[in-house]
Amino acid sequence: MCERSRLLRALLKEGDAHFIVKYAERVQQQAAHCPQLAGFFRDTDVLVPVPRSSTKACGTWVAADLARALVHEGLGTVAWPGLHRVCAVPKSATAVRGARPTVSCHFESFLVERSSVDPAGVVLIDDVITKGRTLLAAAARVREAFPHAQIRAFALLRTMGFIAGVEHLLDPCRGEIRWQGGDARRTP
Repeated sequence: MCERSRLLRALLKEGDAHFIVKYAERVQQQAAHCPQLAGFFRDTDVLVPVPRSSTKACGTWVAADLARALVHEGLGTVAWPGLHRVCAVPKSATAVRGARPTVSCHFESFLVERSSVDPAGVVLIDDVITKGRTLLAAAARVREAFPHAQIRAFALLRTMGFIAGVEHLLDPCRGEIRWQGGDARRTP
């Protein structure tokens, strides 16, 4: 199961359009039938993809592709790529512990473009969540632009830390990311 979960992550990170579409279809199925995702996505939500760590537009932007695929599946009204990186941050996945970008570092690197969009609900879309620093900073920056919007975040995959083994490949959950002790704290 651990090997299959690593394969799933690798396929997602490659940004293969075929797999992104399949993942979005599976999320739509889960949103319709799984209590943990029931009611999470609303028809009027604006899906905002979380930018990559780089400011360069090279390669596939998985979060943007995923946001568009989710909208295509009826999960939200539009994918709006209005959150941008104005300066690059170190990639969390490859940074050593203690050198990963902080919530503050992410926050300072984000900019929300001006828009006529005034959503009641925003769902930040990311491919993988580890600690939650990126999503917490993105939510804070989006809150500045849309102070009345309900902001939620969705990541297709979540890390599980150093556990002996992964028991379920498909394990939807709802949780929270909070500011605690000077850092992001994600549960579960």
